[in-house]
Amino acid sequence: MKKPVLNCTIVLMGIKHCGKSTHGKKLADMFGCAFYDTDDEIMAVTGRSPRTIYTEDGPEGFIAAEALACRTLWERIGGEPCVIATGGGICNNPEALTILHGESVMLPAGRRIQSRFVFMEVPEQIPADRIVAEAVPDGQGGYGNLPAYIAKKSPRSEKEIRAFFHTFYVERIARYSLIADRTVILTAGSVEENSRRLIQAVCA
Repeated sequence: MKKPVLNCTIVLMGIKHCGKSTHGKKLADMFGCAFYDTDDEIMAVTGRSPRTIYTEDGPEGFIAAEALACRTLWERIGGEPCVIATGGGICNNPEALTILHGESVMLPAGRRIQSRFVFMEVPEQIPADRIVAEAVPDGQGGYGNLPAYIAKKSPRSEKEIRAFFHTFYVERIARYSLIADRTVILTAGSVEENSRRLIQAVCA
C-alpha cells in the first residue's frame, strides 16, 4: 500500500509519559518519513542528558541547550517534512518554539518547512501514576528518580508527589493549549486506539 504524503513537519508536544515517542514513531512509519526526539538531540549536541543539564545548569542552562539542539536539528533536516517529539518543557522555551516554527533558521534557497504543532493531552492520572511508579525511596524519608520540578520540592510521600504534579499539570495544560495548532485528547486505552486518534487529528 502506498504511504500517504506528509507535506508539513509534525511537532508533538505534551507532558512526559504522554507517549510522544511511541506515537511519533508510528506516525513517521505511516508517512515514510524521519522521526526525531529533541531529548536525543540534546544528548547528541551536549553529551549530557536533559535531566543532567537541568540539575547541573538549572532551567536557564537547559533552555539554552534545548534551543541549540532544536536549531541544529532544524538545519540538518533542511526542509524535509518529518515528525519531531519534543521534551515536556518545550512550552517554556520561546526560542526553541520559534526555531521549530521555522521562523529563524536559514534553509537552502526555496526550502521552507511548514510546521503543525500537535498537543497530546492525557488524563492527569496516567503520567502521575508513572511518576510515582518510577520514584525510588532514598531511605531517608524522601524519593529519588523524580522529575526535577518535583524533586526540588523534596516530597515526603506519594500524596505530596501527586499534589506537586497536579499543580504542574494544570499549568502545563494551559500553556500547551495556547501553543498547539491541534489538540488530541488521548485516553487510558490501547496504543492502537490512541494512534488512530492522533492520525485523524494530524490528517484532518
